[in-house]
Amino acid sequence: MPHKNNSKNMQVGDSIRVKENDSVVKPVVVGANRTAAYLTLLKDKKVGIVANQTSIIFNNDFYRQIDSSQNQPGNPDKNYVHIVDSLLSHGIDIQKVFAPEHGFRGNADAGEEVADGKDKKTGLPVISLYGKNKKPANEQLSGLDVVVFDIQDVGVRFYTYISTLHYVMEACAENNIPVLVFDRPNPNGNYIDGPTMEKEHRSFLGMHTIPLVHGMTIGEYARMINGEKWLKDSLQCVLNVIIMDNYHHNLSYSLPVRPSPNLPNDQAINLYPGLGLFEGTNINAGRGTEFQFQRYGAPFLNKEVFKFTYTPVSNFGAKSPKHKDKLCYGEDLRNVTPPQKVSLEWIIKAYKNCADKSLFFNTDSFTKHAGTEKLQRQIEQGLTEEEIRATWQQDIENFKATREKYLLYN
Repeated sequence: MPHKNNSKNMQVGDSIRVKENDSVVKPVVVGANRTAAYLTLLKDKKVGIVANQTSIIFNNDFYRQIDSSQNQPGNPDKNYVHIVDSLLSHGIDIQKVFAPEHGFRGNADAGEEVADGKDKKTGLPVISLYGKNKKPANEQLSGLDVVVFDIQDVGVRFYTYISTLHYVMEACAENNIPVLVFDRPNPNGNYIDGPTMEKEHRSFLGMHTIPLVHGMTIGEYARMINGEKWLKDSLQCVLNVIIMDNYHHNLSYSLPVRPSPNLPNDQAINLYPGLGLFEGTNINAGRGTEFQFQRYGAPFLNKEVFKFTYTPVSNFGAKSPKHKDKLCYGEDLRNVTPPQKVSLEWIIKAYKNCADKSLFFNTDSFTKHAGTEKLQRQIEQGLTEEEIRATWQQDIENFKATREKYLLYN
């Protein structure tokens, strides 16, 4: 059953229906909403929680509007509460919040260091896992009985939330603290594709030997990290995944809030696996515009080939975008159908039409994003997309066999 994008141009939060073959099906109940499955596990415990703006629990109005097939729910903020607020209302003793890249409220730039602080609403201490340390320190975990991980992922290896998951699980394993993962849908969860990361290129942009798109939910991925003994010294943590109801990997799912500042809608999220590779080049991928990961361009691309122009400026989520305040020649992808694969069409086209190819790649960064040095060489050598994709296939098949052991959903 193909994954179908039904809201290419909608902003995140506009569409809350889950659709399959153009008919409304039972709504997905995310792990955070299954309170009966986990409140007893947290009662009388001192709790730490890894969370950001996506860590939300939906109220009854949200599900009623899905059931009545209303596509526009009005103000989406009224349809959910933050998981921290929900747990506090149930009397759960939250001691501290751990924040990933982009911060607890999700408003920091990509790669921007996030400082420790205090949440203004709750007064809880917020410890950054994208500042001085990406792994919780022993003293930061001291006194905790359990750590909850509840963050929306998008299923792409270089999207750093799964690296944060790894380090949280590792630190908790070292300190004998159980980890409780609230599972959420993967909006790119219906396929597996892309080059597999090589061990020598391990970084925070890719910590495990998996394809670029892994096709797993955050809960399934946590099970794989544990089961394959990928933590330091082959440790395993005590892991409990609160699974979803009514989810399977071929569902089209619109995220109710931006998973990060520069993924504003379904189109951006679905194009991200391919356009995210531009992050390792000198090509702007829409940062500094309102259409992040829905366009690409640079001042040095061939303006006879690329008629579309735009000018990146400082904005929400991109204080200093590539080619800030400079006219870029490129391509507008707002209305293309996402290809359901890691498309190399656009990066190959941009490279072929770059007058000075020495300006194109930031080699170290591109290798970290691709997970291999081979992809840059293949593009530079002029291989076609089909020829490059053929070199991925054996690794993908090997990964699929491993992945199968950890799946929680069809």
